[in-house]
Amino acid sequence: MTGRVAKVERSTRETQISVELDIDGTGRFDVDCDIQFLKHMVETLARYASFDIVMSAHGDNDHHIIEDVAITLGRAISEALDGRPIERMATSTVVMDDAMVTASIDLVDRPYADVDCPDPIYTHFMRSLAMTAGITLHILRVRGFDEHHIVEAGFKSLGRALREATRVRDTELSTKDRAQIKV
Repeated sequence: MTGRVAKVERSTRETQISVELDIDGTGRFDVDCDIQFLKHMVETLARYASFDIVMSAHGDNDHHIIEDVAITLGRAISEALDGRPIERMATSTVVMDDAMVTASIDLVDRPYADVDCPDPIYTHFMRSLAMTAGITLHILRVRGFDEHHIVEAGFKSLGRALREATRVRDTELSTKDRAQIKV
């Protein structure tokens, strides 16, 4: 079988985003981005998920770049999941100084996001990622007061949960049979 990889580009009047993703990577990254904090968060996600990510993200303003990175990365995750059975569900709690954050996910193609984040643009990032990738995502801030630490702990816990949930299994983890669509 080939590796679980995807290459996705999104080019609009406002942004130019490209993402190369290898789910079965080792946590390597090469991120070129106009927003240093977003660059740091994508690198953090790659490291904690053990995904290899090559990304370029440029655009007219922070909101458009952050949103379009989430959409492009979400599409790459969706495409890289090639239909093989996976663990599918995972939860991870990460502490970072004052912050304790838990991420729980289900890669079941029923997108939903409930994100407890003090920064509205990174709440929007997580929701856009979940909607595009088809992830049920819950991020819960257990405690914390430093916004940087809370956001970063959210990315770390999401990364660890993705690493676990994307692990290949021998059989499908479901009580349902695969959906059959008849035309």
